[in-house]
Amino acid sequence: MDIFEVEQKERLRREEVAARLRNLADMLARHNDIEFERGGMRFKVSVPDELDVKIELEVESDERELEIELTW
Repeated sequence: MDIFEVEQKERLRREEVAARLRNLADMLARHNDIEFERGGMRFKVSVPDELDVKIELEVESDERELEIELTW
């Protein structure tokens, strides 16, 4: 099976990141799918009732990383 991947990195204010996370959480809570828009294209992915969740925090001397991964 081919892999289709969409990745976008950008620097945002903390409040904007929180708004995007809330939007994603709202889509998961209310619908059976999530939608993304990137580069003028819209992507819709079906999400089942149960997911695997992985939360990882890495702390280095000069950098922090919080990774949230949802798989199904």
